[in-house]
Amino acid sequence: MDDLSTSIPVGIHLATHTVQDGEASDYVLDVEGQIVQIGETIYLRYREPQEDNQGEPVPVTIKFLPNGDVSLTRNGENRLRMHFSAGKRIRATYRTPYGIVPVETVTPQLRVGFHERPFGGEAAIDYQLYVGQQLLGNYEIRLQFTV
Repeated sequence: MDDLSTSIPVGIHLATHTVQDGEASDYVLDVEGQIVQIGETIYLRYREPQEDNQGEPVPVTIKFLPNGDVSLTRNGENRLRMHFSAGKRIRATYRTPYGIVPVETVTPQLRVGFHERPFGGEAAIDYQLYVGQQLLGNYEIRLQFTV
């Protein structure tokens, strides 16, 4: 395995498919980021441009945990921290300028894999986002990265 004890550059391809209120949308991002391993956990960091390319890019961290779970944190004006664990419903926090909105993720599918030479990986995360018992939407994240 490549030495990931210090942060190294990585190419990232992210595709998200969303269905909210019957309306589908797709988002694709190709960006450079950084990857580092601390202990048994691998951190993938990148900056996501604002949709209108106005304002500062939003720092995003995706954490691959040793048990196979994944967490995602977006640190923009609205801070979102979600945790994905296959088959589980997990509380998340969505912090807005108006206060904290309690949300929950349900993850029917979570697949993560890594490969060597060059080091890289992929993740497939299908999840549903809820506020209380109300379904906000269905999401599919497909992530690929290579050093």
